[in-house]
Amino acid sequence: MKIYTKTGDRGDTGLFGGGRVAKSHPRVEAYGTVDELNSLVGLAREAVEDSAVRERLRSIQHDLFCIGATLATNPAKAVRVASGMPVLADTRIGDVETWIDQATAELDELRDFILPGGTRAAALLHVCRTVCRRAERATVALAESEAVEEGILPYLNRLSDLLFVWARLENHRAGDPDTLWKKE
Repeated sequence: MKIYTKTGDRGDTGLFGGGRVAKSHPRVEAYGTVDELNSLVGLAREAVEDSAVRERLRSIQHDLFCIGATLATNPAKAVRVASGMPVLADTRIGDVETWIDQATAELDELRDFILPGGTRAAALLHVCRTVCRRAERATVALAESEAVEEGILPYLNRLSDLLFVWARLENHRAGDPDTLWKKE
């Protein structure tokens, strides 16, 4: 099977379940940004020291793949469940909230804005956080005109919070304190 199909050479792309949309369509923007986030999470995963966080990042990549596949599905076609495509588990938002609480318990209370950066792993997690926020915004834009599966937006919202606290945790464990924003 060839990787190139030439079917998108005129600026449109196929959706799972059939149908085509412009590559500039909000649906493509949403799942494309989720795909970008997934790639960056893979990069950050390689820089993170904590093996439990690395494993959780890997499971997040699976979640993001489910979200991307859901967003890439033609909403007019009921093919996802029938095809056996995985669906984001309802429990995943709770898992993310638990991980946020666990990481936050190890950190000093945040009272100021902080600058992104610190260790390489923390900086990469901050980049993931900002791309996650962009994926959330793109999905909100899609939801303004088409139905979006119920759990996707809350998951992306919590995930950006998790990436933020994990970035802080990486710095904390490395002895690299948060750099506070100086409001000069």
